[in-house]
Amino acid sequence: MTEGADVFAAIGRGVTRRPWLVILGWLAAAAVIILTAPSLSSITTSDQSAFLPSSAESVRAAVLAKQAFPDGGGTTAVIVAKRADSRALTAADSVMLAGLAQRLNAGRPSTVRGVAFDPTRNVAPDRRVALLAVQFTAAPERPDVQAAVAALRHTTADTLRGSGLTAGMTGQAAIVVDNKRAFTDAEKIVTVATVALIVVLLLLIFRSPVAALLPLLAVGLVFGVSTALVAAAGHAFGFTVGQELPTMLTVVLFGIGTDYLLFLLFRYRERRRAGDEPADAVVAAVERVGEAIASAAFAVIAAFGALVLATLGFFTTLGPALAIGVAVMLAAALTLVPAVVTVLGRWVFWPSRSALRAPRATRFAAVGRVVARRPGVVIVASVALLGALASGVLTFKPDFDPIGQLPGGTEATRAYQDLKTGFPAGALNPTDVYLRGSAPPAQVAAFVARLAKTPGVAAPLPPRVSADGRVVDVPLVLAVEPYGSRGLDLASGPLRDAARVAAPAGTTVLVGGQTMAFADIRAATNRDLGLIFPVAGALFVLILALLLRSVLAPLYLVGMVVLGFAATLGATTWLFQDGLGHAGLAFSIPIILYLFVTAIGTDYNILVTARLREEIREGHPPRRAAALAVEHAGPSVAAAAVILAGTFGALLLSGVPFFTEIGFAVTLGIVLVAFVVSVLLVPAVTALAGHAAWWPGRRDRAPARHALTAHAARHPISPKV
Repeated sequence: MTEGADVFAAIGRGVTRRPWLVILGWLAAAAVIILTAPSLSSITTSDQSAFLPSSAESVRAAVLAKQAFPDGGGTTAVIVAKRADSRALTAADSVMLAGLAQRLNAGRPSTVRGVAFDPTRNVAPDRRVALLAVQFTAAPERPDVQAAVAALRHTTADTLRGSGLTAGMTGQAAIVVDNKRAFTDAEKIVTVATVALIVVLLLLIFRSPVAALLPLLAVGLVFGVSTALVAAAGHAFGFTVGQELPTMLTVVLFGIGTDYLLFLLFRYRERRRAGDEPADAVVAAVERVGEAIASAAFAVIAAFGALVLATLGFFTTLGPALAIGVAVMLAAALTLVPAVVTVLGRWVFWPSRSALRAPRATRFAAVGRVVARRPGVVIVASVALLGALASGVLTFKPDFDPIGQLPGGTEATRAYQDLKTGFPAGALNPTDVYLRGSAPPAQVAAFVARLAKTPGVAAPLPPRVSADGRVVDVPLVLAVEPYGSRGLDLASGPLRDAARVAAPAGTTVLVGGQTMAFADIRAATNRDLGLIFPVAGALFVLILALLLRSVLAPLYLVGMVVLGFAATLGATTWLFQDGLGHAGLAFSIPIILYLFVTAIGTDYNILVTARLREEIREGHPPRRAAALAVEHAGPSVAAAAVILAGTFGALLLSGVPFFTEIGFAVTLGIVLVAFVVSVLLVPAVTALAGHAAWWPGRRDRAPARHALTAHAARHPISPKV
């Protein structure tokens, strides 16, 4: 027995001696934490620009605008109107829209600064659509601003009813409202689908409602504790989290948590089949898989923890929040669940009669024999498959468009499509260029004229001058999609360069607005990916090296899951970009996919490798040990992977493109790393490497006692799962 196994055996014995004390302690602590902590929604935001560092140009521009124009802050929206019969707008229609603006202003909520309609400027040249500009007094995240959006939409629909006109609101404020509603609906759908799927799959695996509900109840308790702790940490340290976190935390805890509990239940069942009493089987299960579960959890925590190195706040808060959940799940897997299993005893697998009978043979035994006999063929075929899929990475393009991540039927999306039929796409959200310093009107006019000639700029809007005359805001309507790659390239490249060149002597310029904010997000993301990927990979190698006491095995284990990540991203790129015509994949997908797929793949690799080393220490030669590792660890890896893939697959039902892409990508990634990497590649490579795989350690050597005798003593009944 290793030192690590000694520690986990002690944990198992402690839990089985006082299981009720452990259970009551968990319930009491959970009740206190959940009832006293603030809600997670109180620290949740959908504004990606809120996560930018203070050094970003768009953030500095926003600070300058707030100082120079204290009465002009807040977010904006656009009401896009057209005739229901798609004909050109008439003079009477323009009068109707002017009346609409007056009514909206007359009864406007306190957070609405005003609604403007100019028949000479706000009607498209072909008179197919018209715009009403809405200015709010505060940020779109505020509940009163979101309530104002709903009120304006209601009044607009009521006013235009029966007029032959239809209208919809889009723009930043409307996008935030529709985004929040879509993500809230998605969270409900995903939670219900995840829970139902886990119950069904666990019933199929164990044929027992008790075994099916046990992980569900345990993970549900952990979820409540984790969200409370994250919310408390957010208030204590003054940070916010993205609106994606609640759904991601649901999927992570129900997926990874169920994995850990499955590893325990499979080994517990194995020991019960071998004749152990329930309490002894619990101790043996915690002893044998506790180290693997802990190492797997620490690998995930390390991967998520690496996100604190990011400059983009979305990543720096997402990582620690998920790490908190995994840490709580680890504690529950090693204490709460063993305590409950101890109390249930023989009822864990009720009413199944076959649960404690060893099956005659398994498909994984056959797979193990193939891996042991033809490891070279298995390696070549697996690498060829993963390599072919990975080639799709070459065409990957990140997408930063918040409208593109909305379901197609939302009002903000429909209104934006209508807007583009008569106005430049940039009319949705003009880009602001701030000229700071003293400059006479003639120089300001020349500056505006120079910006208007920049390729990609459709037209300038009337400039604003601060009260002290030292700051001029030049709003520019871009001719390209404001959130597309061309818009981001324009704002952060030619437009900024042109502004700096055209700025009068003694003045400085800053480019602001949502387009520049997303350009800054893109730059921060690229920087973060280049840093976090290698750091997370190094942490994986270090954790595996500490677990295996080896240098060679951790290197090829991590290399394999990285190949699985590349294959997953490549296949996802082919499907959504090339197959479905998406402009790109959500910009956060690579880092989320890397962390989930490599972390979860490392989980499975740890379980298989730990079992492989265990079989070698029993005295089996490397190829025989590989076959046995696949036979014994394969079923638990497969079951865990199917459940985890299913939980992420539930995201496909969300209706939100971001979650759809994440759901497909992570589901595919889990399948690849579980069934191709962990079940095939890892044992095949280790079988070929032999004892060299464990260099320079010697933890693969059998104890001095006769290995086969030891194996027979520990496994009186074949533990085929």
